[in-house]
Amino acid sequence: MEKVKLPIKVDPVRCANKRLDYQGVFAAELMPRLAESTQGIHGDINVSLTFGIDAQGLRIMSGKAGVDVTLQCQRCNEMFDTTIESEFTYTPLREDAEAPELPEEYETFEADEFGEINLAQTIEDELILALPLVPAHENEGCAEGKFDLSYGELPEAEERSNPFAILEELKRK
Repeated sequence: MEKVKLPIKVDPVRCANKRLDYQGVFAAELMPRLAESTQGIHGDINVSLTFGIDAQGLRIMSGKAGVDVTLQCQRCNEMFDTTIESEFTYTPLREDAEAPELPEEYETFEADEFGEINLAQTIEDELILALPLVPAHENEGCAEGKFDLSYGELPEAEERSNPFAILEELKRK
């Protein structure tokens, strides 16, 4: 499949009404905050988006984004390459809907005065949130990973009695 550049701004309500699907890329230059948060971005950001209407009648934008980046290991300070991926579902924030009515897995976004959202910024936000809190190699690939040792064995956990067992006995009487 050919990689196509995605639009930077879209109207999510119009796209949802038309049930559009987008598969394409964003150039790494459109993600300056992601570049600052990592040691480098390798290639384009791959994005797959699906617009539609869910069972509650909410217009949604769901999708996946992924990119290869270089991070600095916090154990050995060496650079390593990894893939950052994120899955998300958004719905436009309506004035007549309250946040508790929305399903838990939905995030909300506000459209600008033209009813559009900046798709590049939204994808960049998702990828920044998907970055590991403490980037580190796997133990086998890290120079300092060999020092992650444990000594001895933990004692077996005692079997404790249920504190509510006495209530069960009363219930039987």
